[in-house]
Amino acid sequence: MDFRESETVELKAIVVDDIKKEIIAFANCEGGKLYIGVQDDGTVSGLDEPDGAALQISNMVRDAIKPDLTMFLHYETLEADGKKIVVVDVQQGTERPYYIAKKGLRPEGVYVRQGYSSVPATNTAIRRMIKETDGDRFEEMRSLEQNLTFEAAEKEFLDRKVRFGQMQMKTLGIMSQDGVYTNLGLLLSDQCVHTIKAAVFEGTNQNQFKDRKEFFGSLFRQMEEVYDFIDFRNQTHSTFEKLHRVDQRDYPEVAVREALLNLLIHREYSFRASTFISIFTDRIEFTSIGGLVSGVTLNDVKMGISVCRNMKLANVFYRLELIEAYGTGIRKIMDAYAGAGMLPQIEASDNAFKVTLPNLNFRGEGKEPERLGPKNDENIEKVFTLVAEQGFATRKGIEKLLGISQTTCGRLLRQMIENGQIVQEGKGKNTHYRLPQ
Repeated sequence: MDFRESETVELKAIVVDDIKKEIIAFANCEGGKLYIGVQDDGTVSGLDEPDGAALQISNMVRDAIKPDLTMFLHYETLEADGKKIVVVDVQQGTERPYYIAKKGLRPEGVYVRQGYSSVPATNTAIRRMIKETDGDRFEEMRSLEQNLTFEAAEKEFLDRKVRFGQMQMKTLGIMSQDGVYTNLGLLLSDQCVHTIKAAVFEGTNQNQFKDRKEFFGSLFRQMEEVYDFIDFRNQTHSTFEKLHRVDQRDYPEVAVREALLNLLIHREYSFRASTFISIFTDRIEFTSIGGLVSGVTLNDVKMGISVCRNMKLANVFYRLELIEAYGTGIRKIMDAYAGAGMLPQIEASDNAFKVTLPNLNFRGEGKEPERLGPKNDENIEKVFTLVAEQGFATRKGIEKLLGISQTTCGRLLRQMIENGQIVQEGKGKNTHYRLPQ
């Protein structure tokens, strides 16, 4: 028998530690055969105890390689040139990439076959193998970082009296059934690589910074710290209605909370770019990476229809009672502004989603935004709902809906346009109104 090394054949005189790399490389590529008892030049040196060599390799594979690769290996003892050798037939695995457990899903732990050698895989190759094996759902894919800790997550679960052991982590999808951390685990771990950047500006534009901060760590830690950052700046203003003092914060706490949770749960985490929170004197903008999920329109979102991008992450937040149900956040934000005479703005592009909360106490040019009473606030809600459902509305349609005169309708539409709640398009008979893009 003629022995020569190739892309699918590796020769080893004895069992050495480096055999793990060869087996991993074959399993990550097209498979191959490992001959033990044959020197690099093809000379058969043989083995005194072939069964012991096979057992040694089997133990090494079971203990040192992840995920479990044992079912893809077949051992056989052959005789060549009157000497006994062991052949390890390695098939391509179905849970690639395979890696040395102690080194993790990094180039120093993952090997591929390149020519006659087994070499470290690039990060790009590792990600490609994960995507091919695990699919496209980011949170279900295996994390490249496996050395994770969960101090913030453990505290959050403990505070809410929810168990957080290995069994619960597997059930929630934080780790796979064979103990490998997923990207969901990475997001909730203290080593989370995604951040939120918050900035406070002087005035209504970005010309002058007052403060800025970047938030790191587990999404739970970011959630708490970002909320405190906003809450510290969410001032309370007092007014008097006859003898009664009325206190009102700049932003409804419910709206801030839901906008922040929406930012965390619905962003596209396959991109490393940070999400942004911008605080101006007249508004707060929550800008999340990732547009709407395919098949969902902006009007669908405003009507309360939600298709969650990160279902497992949302499920964790649901289990912890941070959210009540999927798709209720935007409606809660809108409800928090009911009767205020101004409404939050929802915008979406192909790659971003933005929620803007108006400051209830903002006085532009020394004046408070025009409010025409409870009935007018109720009419604004009805117009907003009509435009959201239909995509646009005409003045006559609004007059008919509200049962008001042309003059009253004109005043109402003018107020909504000035407050940025709707925009006017067309001229003459073709005039209609839609939500801002």
